[in-house]
Amino acid sequence: MKDEADQKEAKAEEKKLDWSCALLAASLVGALGSSFLYGYNLSVVNAPSRYIKTFYNDTWPKRQGRSIDENTLMLLWSLTVSIFAIGGLVGTMVVTLIGKVLGRKYTLLANNAFAILAALLMACSQKAGSFEMLILGRFIMGVDGGIALSALPMYLSEISPKEIRGSLGQVTAIFICIGVFTGQLLGLPEILGQESLWPYLFGVIVVPASIQLVSLPFLPESPRYLLFEKHDQEGARKAFQTFLGKADISQEMAEALAEIRLQRNIRLVSVWELVKQRSARWQIITVVITMACYQLCGLNAIWFYTNNIFSTAGIPTEKIPYITLSTGGIETLAAIFSGLVIERLGRRPLLIGGFGLMTLFFGILTVTLTLQDKAPWIPYLSIVCILSIIASFCSGPGGIPFILTGEFFQQAQRPAAFMIAGTVNWLSNFAVGLLFPYIVEGLRTYCFLVFAAICLLGATYFYFVLPETKNKTYAEISQAFAKRNKENLPGEKAEQDRPNGLASSKLELESPTLDNGVQNKIV
Repeated sequence: MKDEADQKEAKAEEKKLDWSCALLAASLVGALGSSFLYGYNLSVVNAPSRYIKTFYNDTWPKRQGRSIDENTLMLLWSLTVSIFAIGGLVGTMVVTLIGKVLGRKYTLLANNAFAILAALLMACSQKAGSFEMLILGRFIMGVDGGIALSALPMYLSEISPKEIRGSLGQVTAIFICIGVFTGQLLGLPEILGQESLWPYLFGVIVVPASIQLVSLPFLPESPRYLLFEKHDQEGARKAFQTFLGKADISQEMAEALAEIRLQRNIRLVSVWELVKQRSARWQIITVVITMACYQLCGLNAIWFYTNNIFSTAGIPTEKIPYITLSTGGIETLAAIFSGLVIERLGRRPLLIGGFGLMTLFFGILTVTLTLQDKAPWIPYLSIVCILSIIASFCSGPGGIPFILTGEFFQQAQRPAAFMIAGTVNWLSNFAVGLLFPYIVEGLRTYCFLVFAAICLLGATYFYFVLPETKNKTYAEISQAFAKRNKENLPGEKAEQDRPNGLASSKLELESPTLDNGVQNKIV
């Protein structure tokens, strides 16, 4: 009985040590200057849109000597909104090169230069009388977002123990939601949503970027980056000890060293080399489908219809911005809920369940919007459907795609994998912004059936293909895909070619712990 009590106490102590102060600080500070800014810039342009258009109207005659026509104004506004996605695509393209030179932590730090420069350009655009500064600032902010959404999930994935890798990874999604909510809140007329104050909405970006810039240098670099790419075993050991909050990190070092054995003589692969690897084929397909569904699932359509549905429900126009805050609040709460339960339920149920519920509520919403004039209570049912769709998205599909991209690939493949995922993410984002107005114009309320079909297809694919990655090492996750890829892992090939008399490297790789003698032998 005493031994059982000691074991339970030891397990409880180990669980407590999973969430160290350094892990919490790295996740919070890292996300504040990265995914928070991405979410903030998604929503911040909505509140001052009419003031920005007025700024364009006032600036154009001073340059051209004539008033701006409606088509040119719409083009400038569309460019202001959509160029954020183009910048994101550029950021995704350069993040691998920057990360290879600077590492994970210093890539995040260097990225703050883009955020601060963009904030200054956008905040000063009205005083300078230059709408080009605002558009350029949005582009640079997109570059910041593209780098952040690749570097941050990679950093969090590599510093966290596998037992809480999902929960820590959800910090990215939680701070995106908090950023969206903050943009909605600061855009209220009583705060910064005024004609004289709207430039400060963009100047606020300097604050979280500066906090990350002065805080993150005190935290260690990714131990896996130090071990795999810099071959700094002592630095990696200290980083593991700091992040895990304990001196004995033999198990974590053993797993990392085993992964090195598995990938010895393998350098960082390019995107083209990764695409050609049969051993990564289904991982790439799954990441592409996950990221495409993440952007094409119809959440942008929900934002488009929110104000109209609230008006139909009888909510006064001047009160709608405050009611809209409830959507940002629901987003944040659902993302926090997902972070709390992801290590209990796993990735598969949350992702499949999220897309499945979105399919259901999109179907109901189509019916309620079609019949909204038939009864006074139907618009209120539409509001419930909107909030349910948002909650379903943020409880799984809103954050898990970034986690899976970090978990599916070995260290040498990960930068190229994030470039592929980011490219699909930003291209899908741009496609939605470009095509969505035409879809709405052609299908009206039936446009939600398109998104319901996308969500259903995504949920079906994940049900049949996606393995559960909860509490698994990177090598185990690769093994889960090996059968579908119809190719053995490097460790298995070596085992098959090895004479029977020699020790099994496969057994060494799968061993959960290695003593010091074995560790020294491997290194």
